[in-house]
Amino acid sequence: MTSFQDLPWSRTEKTIARRAFDKAYRKECEAIVQKAKAMVANVKVPRDLWRVQEYLHKQREMLDEKYDFRYSVLLLVFARLLSEGWIDEYDTIRQST
Repeated sequence: MTSFQDLPWSRTEKTIARRAFDKAYRKECEAIVQKAKAMVANVKVPRDLWRVQEYLHKQREMLDEKYDFRYSVLLLVFARLLSEGWIDEYDTIRQST
């Protein structure tokens, strides 16, 4: 019995997966940038500045953990991105046309 982790990916599937993955990553990074800009705009005291740094550090760790493009885990990554709203079920359809 083959697990989903061992499923082969066609060249087309790999191309579509990469595009959807990159789109989600860019979209999430842009959301982080927007929040960081808002946080920086509200810096009043040094402690506020360090909160921005802490936020960015935590986001970087989360992104590094979440965005794993190994085919053995990619279906789980896409399931998470879908559930969090960074991609939708039509991203792969739109990417392929």
